[in-house]
Amino acid sequence: MQTEEAKIIEEILDNKVRPKLLEHEGNIELVDIRNQIAYVRMTGHCSGCPSAIYTLESVVKEEVLANTDIVKDVKLHQEVSDELIAFAKSLMNKNKK
Repeated sequence: MQTEEAKIIEEILDNKVRPKLLEHEGNIELVDIRNQIAYVRMTGHCSGCPSAIYTLESVVKEEVLANTDIVKDVKLHQEVSDELIAFAKSLMNKNKK
């Protein structure tokens, strides 16, 4: 995927996001951009990490949306169902209380 939009998102990931993830031996991959949504996959130690959704919200999404208006949202590329993600989030939120 070498669209101009993808190049812009990749530049943001390279300069703003990847350095933070690499501190924890993680990384990120831009999978697709559809309907003004960037879909990403967490890799390295971030892959399968229970906190990946929080990293997406507090680091990835925040940086991408702050640095461009070509996308309106950033989501994890779903390799599991939305229902399973919602269930995992509810479990994690219970543990915070």
